[in-house]
Amino acid sequence: MAIKKNPPFPNNYAKEFLVLDHGKGSYLYDSDGRAYLDFAGGIAVNSLGYGNKSLEKSITEQVKKLIHVSNLFTTQPAVDLATMLTRSSPLEKDQPWEAGKDPGYFQAVHFGNSGTEANEGAIKYARLYASRKKNPNGHKILACTNGFHGRTLGALSATHTEKYRKPFEPLIPGIEFVPLNDAEGLKSILNRDFCGVIVEPVQGEGGLTCMTKAFAQELNRLCKELDIVLIADEVQTGLGRTGTLFASQSCGLEPDIITLSKPLAGGLPLSATLLPQKVNELVQIGDHGTTFGGGPVTCAAAITIWETLNSPGFLEVVREKSQLLEDGLADLIADSDKLGFMKGRGLLRGVEVRDPELLPNIINRAKELGLLVLRSGSNVIRLAPPLTIKDDELYDGLRILRTIMEEV
Repeated sequence: MAIKKNPPFPNNYAKEFLVLDHGKGSYLYDSDGRAYLDFAGGIAVNSLGYGNKSLEKSITEQVKKLIHVSNLFTTQPAVDLATMLTRSSPLEKDQPWEAGKDPGYFQAVHFGNSGTEANEGAIKYARLYASRKKNPNGHKILACTNGFHGRTLGALSATHTEKYRKPFEPLIPGIEFVPLNDAEGLKSILNRDFCGVIVEPVQGEGGLTCMTKAFAQELNRLCKELDIVLIADEVQTGLGRTGTLFASQSCGLEPDIITLSKPLAGGLPLSATLLPQKVNELVQIGDHGTTFGGGPVTCAAAITIWETLNSPGFLEVVREKSQLLEDGLADLIADSDKLGFMKGRGLLRGVEVRDPELLPNIINRAKELGLLVLRSGSNVIRLAPPLTIKDDELYDGLRILRTIMEEV
């Protein structure tokens, strides 16, 4: 393996890195030319795999024309992408977006650069809405235990895990937590002191626990009744990863705001905070902004991603691949006493390792055998392969995991 030790990066990163050089399809290649089957997807970013010709064309054509204009002006790719996103809806089950479809579920999109920025923006918009509406709510934000919303101070304040929070305390005040899927706890805590609730339909970093329909239903009811802004953090779960355009569709969540990022621009930095009319009509010039968000190159890439995901039959094929992965993992779990429950949904899947101390060895051994996987929480093997992965590649990855579990 091509390994670089002690590069001049800060100590918050590892001291040893696999040096990757290029990719093709579902495979990455290191600087020595060795191939790795990618079940990590750049942390659920590279949904179309590597070397996608349509994505390459849209990026290179736009780079030749214009790279940056700031947010004082706009470009046609930014306008077109915003139009596509505002015409989407998490409430529709099968074909959530059609060209020319109007009116949309959302009214406006704030573009940023990363998931944490999208969530920062969502929290700001929720507080702004609460303070400017006719009958104001309080400023509190409710989030879920084991949730992860980012590393900037606002998003970090809504992230529950102590190891991320503690070195930077005190964080912003007014953030409280409730266990995911605890409907009774939700009813006991949520009131008009809160302006917003931020939740993940599937907890990407926190163990891949899925939101139940019962919890989503209660959350929908309370937020509507109390006029609290409901934010769905779909940074990792949105854009086809779970088999539907938004993971909110799978559990019946009806958010006011949706945040998107990771796969949005095919590996380029772009995020989107989707706003409803009731929030947007209270926003004033200068309330929020960004220099780089919504640049023409990233938006051109995102249009290609969006159109690919919404092409006829694409998400149906993703669901078929998801079932293959689910069936294969179920067989693996049945044959290994080292593994526990299956987690996640679609092509964002995980398997619990009964002994958390085994997890680093499993991840490292997979890399040695040519398979890249991730962790989630303290004891979950996380799998997020490209949505375009082939059936035989899924089987190859499962075979490698089986080999590792037999070694363990």
